[in-house]
Amino acid sequence: MTRGAGLYEVVQSPKRRIQRGWVWPLALAALIFFASSQSKLAGPDVEGSDKVVHFSVYGLLATLAVRLVRTRRAAWLIILAVSLYGVSDEWHQSFTPGRSVEFADWLADTLGGAMAVLLYTRWSAYRRFLERPIRSKRQVEISVPVEPVLKS
Repeated sequence: MTRGAGLYEVVQSPKRRIQRGWVWPLALAALIFFASSQSKLAGPDVEGSDKVVHFSVYGLLATLAVRLVRTRRAAWLIILAVSLYGVSDEWHQSFTPGRSVEFADWLADTLGGAMAVLLYTRWSAYRRFLERPIRSKRQVEISVPVEPVLKS
């Protein structure tokens, strides 16, 4: 542990950190799959608002994935993967009663993923902001008694 590190911080190899990092994009992909299985989703019934949701959610999915890769080629593959997942999501919705397939939804998915990857790979201030560790202002210290306290 380094000086000033949290009590439970564990030093991990970069490979192990990246492997654990894939949990978040996979969890979001599973959540998208679950939402696509629902006939009706809660939310405002405003025309076109679902496109903003598609753009944002797939942008988050791409951001979570692109954080784990280091090459430009891999970033392009993230865009492709997010776009293909958007196609599979629309196809999956075709089997759900009350849901429909829309080209505009897939387009919003792809554009959201592409914008997220572009921002992350090209804008260093944005990347530094996302990678900044979260620190609390107050650290909790646990004291362990040196001698056991015996009750008589």
